[in-house]
Amino acid sequence: MGKTVFFILMLMLGNVAFAQSKREALRGRVDSMLQANYTKGTYDTLYIKRPESKLMLKLKGNLSGNSIHAKNTVDENNVLTKLNTDTRATLSAGVNYLGLSAGLAINPGRLSGKNKDFEINLNGYANRFGVEASYQLSKTLSGDVDYNADKYHLDKGFLRLASVSVTGYYAFNYRRFSYPAAFTQSYIQKRSAGSWLLGFSYQGASIKTTDDAPSEMGDIRIYVGNFAIGGGYGYNFVAKKWLFHLSTQPNVIIFNSNSFKMNGEKRSEALHFPEMIVNSRAAVVYNINPKYFAGSTFLVNSTLFGNLNHYTRQVKWYGRLFVGYRL
Repeated sequence: MGKTVFFILMLMLGNVAFAQSKREALRGRVDSMLQANYTKGTYDTLYIKRPESKLMLKLKGNLSGNSIHAKNTVDENNVLTKLNTDTRATLSAGVNYLGLSAGLAINPGRLSGKNKDFEINLNGYANRFGVEASYQLSKTLSGDVDYNADKYHLDKGFLRLASVSVTGYYAFNYRRFSYPAAFTQSYIQKRSAGSWLLGFSYQGASIKTTDDAPSEMGDIRIYVGNFAIGGGYGYNFVAKKWLFHLSTQPNVIIFNSNSFKMNGEKRSEALHFPEMIVNSRAAVVYNINPKYFAGSTFLVNSTLFGNLNHYTRQVKWYGRLFVGYRL
């Protein structure tokens, strides 16, 4: 009986050791695949390199906002509108292991009940191409409306804003110029370099009155949808441990679906050439040592459509301060 129990225990221990060995082998194969994919690339190692560490941790403080300014004519009367959302502040933490990223964000204003706006920002940066996308749902849009000599103030909660922004780029000099070095720190720019850019941009928004709006405002619906293509230039300037990035990408709107609806009466907005979406980016990164770094990034997407007497300008911006540690 004792020998049987001993044999069973040894068999169980052997199975456990075999399972652990299989897990270790699988983990090793996955790690090797990630490492191979992480280090491969057709970039000039005199200008760009990967960090030596596999794991990167980042703490980030984020600010974002949205504004809409418009000049229109209603019943032959000039109407000037200036609206802004509350500035949204969030804190987030992220981890990156050989190119795989995960993060968690909290909104102190939402937790305290002061700001219930919702926003999500996604981005994927590579040396050759990249995409940025954001979605915002806000009831903090407020501001002033000038109607001839009269001025009206729109309080928070009267209007509901839903906005979508998607923009992409292709960098021609991707072997020497790195967007990720400036915005995700998954690469390190060793020498200064720039690149011509090709890209696209879409800016969409919906603004409508809520149930909290006074009845004299009527039922208002504004729809904005603009798709544009264009190009620009970006530059990474390296000075010892510092990296300074600046880029701009003007895009010409080639398609729109803009309309204004009030009390059931709808008016579509024709395309007026040239109408523009301009994507601007800036970043500063300080590599304290091979392990620690800090910096900030700033993105602005600005849409302008209409003409001198009848126009709308939407500006969506996003700023970030961060500190990071490479393991």
